[in-house]
Amino acid sequence: MLRREEISSHLVRLTLGGAGLTGFTSTGISDEWVGLVVPGQFQSRYYTVRSWDGAELVLDIVVHDIGLVTEWAMRDCVGDVVTITEPKGSFAMPSDAGWLLLVGDLTALPAMARIAGEVRDVPVRMWAEVPGDQPDYLPEGCDVTWLEQPGDGQSALAEVVEGIEWPEGQGYFWMAGESAQMRAIRKHLMRERRLPSTAYDVMGYWRGVAKRQPRAVDPGPIYRAGKAAGKSDEEIWADYDAARENQ
Repeated sequence: MLRREEISSHLVRLTLGGAGLTGFTSTGISDEWVGLVVPGQFQSRYYTVRSWDGAELVLDIVVHDIGLVTEWAMRDCVGDVVTITEPKGSFAMPSDAGWLLLVGDLTALPAMARIAGEVRDVPVRMWAEVPGDQPDYLPEGCDVTWLEQPGDGQSALAEVVEGIEWPEGQGYFWMAGESAQMRAIRKHLMRERRLPSTAYDVMGYWRGVAKRQPRAVDPGPIYRAGKAAGKSDEEIWADYDAARENQ
């Protein structure tokens, strides 16, 4: 661990570097994530790669009262040796998309910030449910609506998305946050808006108050296994949600 910086009362920026990153190769996918294993733990938790410059890897960590990573990240952890897993990502905006909508809570903010900074050729609209505005965190000029967080361990993003006035034409919708809210939104997109699976990406990053650790289940293997088994996207996401519930 090279550096630790408190961005806000809820976000800590960790900068990793050293010989252990020599073989690291970014996927180049805008919502790229890695599994992080910190000293004294054996389980990984997944976090967005905020940036990678070929030498230093930056992770922005949402901190709360308890958790495998958060308790470690809240103290002076500079100099500690950590383990990261192979990077993965799922953001796949079609080349012919005419717009991009991003929706998420605080755990999704690092990914939304990176996506908004990298997608420059189409209009980007963002809704962010966070405990207090964090305008300095986002790229300059972001078209963002700040949403008040209902309470710790709670989210109301599903209702927000159901009330969105969608742009004309074809575009791409990306959303991440609390798992129950994501399940409701997937159903809305598939059953009400009847969007093809290539037009959106909706991921559950955390569940409930007691287990607010982002992405403790890697969706990649579940997705690949589901596709290999001939399952529909709705069935695959149901498998993912079930894995989250049983972790």
